[in-house]
Amino acid sequence: MKPQGAGKPSAPKSSGGAAKSSAVKHSAREAALDVLIRVEENQSYSNLLLNQVLQKHALERADAGLATELVYGTIGRKNTIDFFLERFVSKGLAKLEPWVRCLLRLSFYQLHYLDRIPDHAVVSEAVNIAKRRGHQGISGMVNGVLRAVIRSKEELTLPAALGDVKRIALSHSHPEWLVRRWIRQLGAELTEQICAANNEPPHVSIRANARRRSRLELLEQLQGSGLSAEASGLAPAGILVQGAGNMALVPAFQQGDFSIQDESSMLVAEALDPRPGMTVLDCCAAPGGKTAHIAEKMDDAGKIWACDLHEHKQKLIADQAERLGLTSIQTLVMDAAKLDEHFAAESFDRILLDAPCSGLGVIRRKPDLKWAKQEVEIDAISELQHAILSKVHRLLKPGGVLVYSTCTIEHAENAGMVERFLAEHSEFELAPLPADVFASIDPAAAAAGMVQILPQQFHSDGFFIARLRKRV
Repeated sequence: MKPQGAGKPSAPKSSGGAAKSSAVKHSAREAALDVLIRVEENQSYSNLLLNQVLQKHALERADAGLATELVYGTIGRKNTIDFFLERFVSKGLAKLEPWVRCLLRLSFYQLHYLDRIPDHAVVSEAVNIAKRRGHQGISGMVNGVLRAVIRSKEELTLPAALGDVKRIALSHSHPEWLVRRWIRQLGAELTEQICAANNEPPHVSIRANARRRSRLELLEQLQGSGLSAEASGLAPAGILVQGAGNMALVPAFQQGDFSIQDESSMLVAEALDPRPGMTVLDCCAAPGGKTAHIAEKMDDAGKIWACDLHEHKQKLIADQAERLGLTSIQTLVMDAAKLDEHFAAESFDRILLDAPCSGLGVIRRKPDLKWAKQEVEIDAISELQHAILSKVHRLLKPGGVLVYSTCTIEHAENAGMVERFLAEHSEFELAPLPADVFASIDPAAAAAGMVQILPQQFHSDGFFIARLRKRV
């Protein structure tokens, strides 16, 4: 995507400001601001940038936690913040340099949404940052705006006469087109619950590597080391961890005892139900979390082809396999829509198509996604899903199982896509999902072979899973 700020006269000044401040030890707010500016100017992914910035500046755990909250909170609440800030900026937010706009948003988020940071500390830090990055005039403007916000705190309420679309969009900071679309599909009440859940911090969840130790053994090990951990009620291999920071830095992660994965995502391998000795195709495998889970469930006995379109992602899959001690995974760089040209027809016992999708089920983890996504993209991605599904199904043996999954809650990409496929391929039918895992989620849907998990139900990612069997 073309950088938004390319060619604007403000860019050199912004870069110069960053250079002036580089000698100053980064605070949590400085780190958060660096991420917000790059997301604003370059449409970069906030989660990837945040990891880079936290590693670069080696913040203490508390500061890293604050920076994380400030980044995700400010991006997540962006349109509501802008709605309120607009009245305090005389020339309008859009005319400010990107870094100044981001600094005001960051500061407003703390003043309006957080109650543990004193107002004077927020203003003081913002003014000091403005002085380092800009000049006296900018720092004075920042000071004036934020003090005006503090004086007007009681008046910062939304208009009472808003309709459902505008009310939900501003109350829970989602684009109006998305709220309108979800209301059509799900109704206003459910839409509001989803939007509210999308602004809550995500769980940290890990998946026990059953080949090394059981979930109970791993749970006892984590608790014994002083971590707050409990078994997931959703995923059989899942454990929820609180206040532990980056779990990838825990020695047990490097030893291959567990992987970091969302609970909903863990259910995909459960739906596939692979057995030792099988031949399995994972069509869109990177970064390899589901692939590894499949191999663990097969006790690393059999063969798994993990395919992805991008060559640089092949290493991510291979690295996962190596860390977990898995030898059954073979990687292949190839367009999933062309896999039927590479493999023989009816050569796989199981196929996983974790399809490219709009990602609208993972907004909680990637809040910038809701602002970057356009409605027209959903139709385009649906056609890509259909194209891949129409090719890879040929590779499944009669009696075999194909699992189709996405991390979105869009009907056209989920149940609508499966219904379309079944209408075109009478040799396939929906097969019940494993009852021991899925019946507790939705017994009727599990029996019917399709489950849609919404973000507010279990505080996990929004996910869709369908289990299709090829008739013998």
